[in-house]
This record gives sequence, structure tokens and C-alpha cells, in this order.
Amino acid sequence: MEIKTVSIIGLGALGIMYAHHFSKKMKMENVRVIADQDRINRYLKDGIYCNGELCDFNYISPEELVSSPSDLILFTVKFDGLEDAIHAVKNHVGQNTLFLSALNGIISEELIGQQYGYDNVLYCVAQGMDAVKVGNQLTFEHKGKLVIGDLQPGIISDKTKAVDRFFTAVDLPHEVDTNMKHRIWGKFMLNVGVNQTVAVHKSNYGEVLREGEARETMIAAMREVMEVSKKEGIGLTEADLDYWLTILGTLSPEGKPSMAQDVDAQRFSEVELFSGTVLKYAEKHGIDVPVNKMLYEKIISIENEYVQ
Repeated sequence: MEIKTVSIIGLGALGIMYAHHFSKKMKMENVRVIADQDRINRYLKDGIYCNGELCDFNYISPEELVSSPSDLILFTVKFDGLEDAIHAVKNHVGQNTLFLSALNGIISEELIGQQYGYDNVLYCVAQGMDAVKVGNQLTFEHKGKLVIGDLQPGIISDKTKAVDRFFTAVDLPHEVDTNMKHRIWGKFMLNVGVNQTVAVHKSNYGEVLREGEARETMIAAMREVMEVSKKEGIGLTEADLDYWLTILGTLSPEGKPSMAQDVDAQRFSEVELFSGTVLKYAEKHGIDVPVNKMLYEKIISIENEYVQ
């Protein structure tokens, strides 16, 4: 198959970055940005900027019919918006539509598959980007890459090959991995550490790139995920921890992960997706995860102050 049309839902940091990239490389009508009409009106009124450049996107509301299904749908929403997003893309879904989720966590593919079937859901990890969105302004130094692959380890399906060819054609940095479940858990381990630690310290990547309490907390939280992963048959190791710390080291010290951006904006975060998930697995396996318990409680405390 050949991918000619892409639909993107979720104009957060990643959504803007990828929509901007595709719009530079493809015909405008072939890049569809799905958003409800109120958001579309706001985007058109205020504009959306990517590294200072005004974005010109092809907005389509969920109710609007399109001339043909999209070949690829990319989810870039927050986890708490995923359920609505899954229903919002229905007019863009055809028999051969492929799905990619750039969401944090380890369960979004499962939820998409429950609605549209698992055969066309590929696995995806977004890594190495340092995008920061404030209001309608997105800035980044490193675009990072999308890592894609199949659920079944050791294979590269024709569907993955099609996405690989497409990303190559549009010059999108990417990589194909034949053990995506391991990769997704590795990214989850990093997110649990860096997102929560930087959010609690109300700082930036620089806080955990240098030696000190914050970095020690981050690594301790990651090691707790490592222990959980062993019980789940994933088996993350110290080599995986070193790999993800190396990825972290490439990011701009002034950048911030999504949870820290949520704290800055007094938005409720994806804490349930991070330490909340770790705590559930820890209870399941009888594992003590004191660092994640501490981070969970501190983030909940920060968020409780929003409504006072």
C-alpha cells in the first residue's frame, strides 16, 4: 500500500510539530487536522505558530465527511482526550486505514484496537524531541524521531514497511524496531522518571541533566519501573536505563516535558498514566515503589491547589 493522506488529531506539542512537518512536504488537502469547531475557530482567530512560523493547516471537524478515508491516522492527544479522539476520527477510517499513537504510556494502542480492530494498529514511540508549547506557540530544537513497528516481535510487516516508506519520502526522522513492546516500556520508564521529577521540581530538563537530588529521584523512579517490567515479562535492564538517559542528554536543558508544562499552566496532568500505572502494577505484583508513591502524592497535591 501507499500512504498519500494523513489525519492528525491533537494539536499539542507533538501534533503541531508533525502537522507542520507533513504540511511542508505534502499537498495541503492530504494533511487533515481533526478538531472540533470551537477549537478550529480559535486556531483560525489566534493562529498557531511553530518555531515562530504561522501554520497553515487544513482543519476538518469530526462531523465533516471527507472524500476518502485517510491512509494513516496519527493520535497526538493527551491520554484523557483519547476516548473522544477515537470516536472523532471515525469519518476518516476505512478498511485499510493504519493507526499510530504517539501518546505517552503503554495502553493507547489497545484502546484504539478495541474500537477499530487490531490488525491495522502499529506500535509507535515518540522520542528525543524537546518541544515546548506555551499558548499558541510551539518551540523546539530537536524534532527527535518516531519509532514504529509491529506488536509481534521479530517481524516487519508490509504495513510497517508502508509507513517506513512514507516517512522516508517526507523526510520525517524515524526508525523501525522489531521489539516494540520493549521500546514502549523503555519510553514509559523514562517518562515516569523525567516527567514527574521535573514537574515536582517545577523546573526543566536541566534540573535532571545535572547531578543532584532531582536526577537521583528520576533514576530511582525509573529503576522501580524496571522492577515492574521484569514481573510483566518485559525485562528492562540497566542497559535500557543508560540508553534512555543518553536520549535525555540530547535534549535542550531549557526544554520541559509535558507534565511540567501542565503544572506551569495549572492543567491536570497524566499522573495516572505514569506513577498511577506503576502503583497499580506494583500492587499486582507485591512490589514496593516508594519513589513513585512519593511523586504521585506530590503531583496530586500540586493539582489539588488548582481548585482552591
